[in-house]
Amino acid sequence: MSHVNNLRSLLISLEERTEGETVTIADLLNAVGRRAYGPVLLLLGFISISPLSIVPGANWLIALVTLIFALQIVVGLKFPWLPRRALDFSFPRKHLIGGIHIIEKHAHAVDQILKPRLTFLTQVPFINLVALACVAAALITFPLGLVPFGPFLPGLTVLLFGLALTARDGVLLMIAIGSLLGAAMLLIRILPRVMAFLGI
Repeated sequence: MSHVNNLRSLLISLEERTEGETVTIADLLNAVGRRAYGPVLLLLGFISISPLSIVPGANWLIALVTLIFALQIVVGLKFPWLPRRALDFSFPRKHLIGGIHIIEKHAHAVDQILKPRLTFLTQVPFINLVALACVAAALITFPLGLVPFGPFLPGLTVLLFGLALTARDGVLLMIAIGSLLGAAMLLIRILPRVMAFLGI
């Protein structure tokens, strides 16, 4: 079982179980336990809204990893596979630590409100619906990645879904659905500008 059960334990694992000047996606997954759906989605959401996302192309890469991972949950794979090229993508570790220090200020308050509620929503078959929602969030990220701070809301959505599964909190899961709807509405609002930028 994963040792990650809330936001603070994720941050502790990432800081204590990584080292060196750079970290790869594989390093981060190994730090949280890549066989646990909730912690991995929580990790991917964290990367999406942390300073790690300032690395060129990082938002789209994390969206792609989220898409691949979530699709495999949908079809019922117990041990999702990720491509080696994605696993080998590296970030400066200082950005990871910077993100940890920013979010840890709020981690205790977030964890205080988490508790097992409506736990049936965090189990099969609902977990497959959560994975579909994460697929949607990942797809929304690609066009929003052309807009400054655009990927933040879908990244937050994935983080909330991951946190809900990790803490077995069905109430937070419903809040995450609201975040996904907000990301979809943002996409609808800016889609004409994105299409104009792409010359479509």
